[in-house]
Amino acid sequence: MSDTTRTPRKTLLTIEDLHVSYGKAEVVHGVSFTVGEGEFVVLLGRNGAGKSTILNAACGLVPSRAGRVVLDGEDLSRTAARHRVRAGMVPVLEGHRVFTRLSVEDNLLIGTYAKHPRGDRTKLGAIYDMFPELAERRHLQASRLSGGQQQILAVAQGVIAEPRLLILDEPSGGLAPILVARILAVAGALCATGLAVLLVEQLVEKALLHAHYGYLIETGRIAGEGTPALLRQGTLLERVYLGGHAPP
Repeated sequence: MSDTTRTPRKTLLTIEDLHVSYGKAEVVHGVSFTVGEGEFVVLLGRNGAGKSTILNAACGLVPSRAGRVVLDGEDLSRTAARHRVRAGMVPVLEGHRVFTRLSVEDNLLIGTYAKHPRGDRTKLGAIYDMFPELAERRHLQASRLSGGQQQILAVAQGVIAEPRLLILDEPSGGLAPILVARILAVAGALCATGLAVLLVEQLVEKALLHAHYGYLIETGRIAGEGTPALLRQGTLLERVYLGGHAPP
C-alpha cells in the first residue's frame, strides 16, 4: 500500500461534528475525525487554532455544545471525564501535571487507580524498563525532578493506566530535543502493541516522523488531512502554519 494512503484499521475513536464554545464565542466548528486501533494520529496547526480545545472536549474536560465522542462503539459524549478514563481514554495534559509532593513511584501508582482502586504495583516493572530514569528516582519527591523528567513521569503515568487511547497534548513543551524524540519514540512503539495515540504537537517534523495520519487544524476547523507523506507533498501544511503564504 502507498505511503500516501491511510492503512485500513478498526475505528477506535470517532469525533463527530464537534462544536465547542467559550461563552458566546464558538472556537471549534464541527470537527470530525477518527483514530484507529494501534494508530498514531496527530493534530497539527498554529497556536490558538483550537487543537488543545478539541482534545479537552474529547476527554470531557471542557463541555461541548454539540457533537459526539464515541470510543469503540460507546457514546461517551455526555459522560464525565473520569468515566472516559475508565473506558480507556487517558489524557496527558500540557504542563507536566504530576503530584509534586508525592514520590515518583506514588505518582505512577495513582495512574493505576482507575482500574485498580488500591493501586497495582505489578505494573511498575514494565514502566521502569521503559523509563529507566524513573526507576533510578522512584523514591524521590516529584518536585525534585527536572521539567523534562516530570514530563516523562506524566507520560509514564498515562501509560501505566493501560489506556486504549493515549492522548498527548504538547509533550514537547519546554523540553530538550533529545527528550522530545524519546517521548515520541516511546509513543510510536506503544502503537505497535495495539495502543492508539492522539497527539497535539507544534514540532511538525518530529510529530510526522512517528505518525500514521494527521489532521491540519485551522481556526477551529479541519483544513486538511492525510498521511505524513501526503501532507509533506502539498502546500496546505505551509499555508496552515504560515497563514496564507501558500495557495490553498
